[in-house]
Amino acid sequence: MSDVTETGMPVGAMTQELDLKRYIRHVPDFPKPGILFYDISTLLRNADAWQVATGRLARAIAPWQPDLLAGIESRGFLTAAPIATRLGCGFTMLRKPGKLPGETVTLTYDLEYGSDSLAIQADAVKPGQRVVVLDDLLATGGTLAASVQLLRKVGAEVVGASVLIELENLGGRRKIDVPLHTLISYES
Repeated sequence: MSDVTETGMPVGAMTQELDLKRYIRHVPDFPKPGILFYDISTLLRNADAWQVATGRLARAIAPWQPDLLAGIESRGFLTAAPIATRLGCGFTMLRKPGKLPGETVTLTYDLEYGSDSLAIQADAVKPGQRVVVLDDLLATGGTLAASVQLLRKVGAEVVGASVLIELENLGGRRKIDVPLHTLISYES
């Protein structure tokens, strides 16, 4: 691996200076009118920016000393898996019911307009394992809070949570009762 990025900038300098917001595309009225969607696909496809993003997340999560990272379906998988590799820990998935083989444990939770469910394989976490949960976006906090509850239900010690993007004015952070790291924040 080179000490210089494809832009010619030293890797360390780029990590300190790169504004990751430049790599997040804003898509108005998606998936429905009135919603401003923060698209991480533009970040994922830029090798330098993605390396910087995962490096920053790994550095923030490492002090929590996780045994396992849990990614929330589906974009949480994209951050949790490579960071687990960087940190030398395991990775597990939190998915919609019916998507995981074997025995699962499910949690149904309320959202602003209805309810949803998440499942984990019953043997995914050993009792007392230190787990950090990851997702791409924190908005109202319902899914992330439910993920923490589900992980505790299967015996995890949830030591933290991390997201690529937080929409601060939606107040989701107030629902999270573990340390939370956000890589990029927006007011709306």
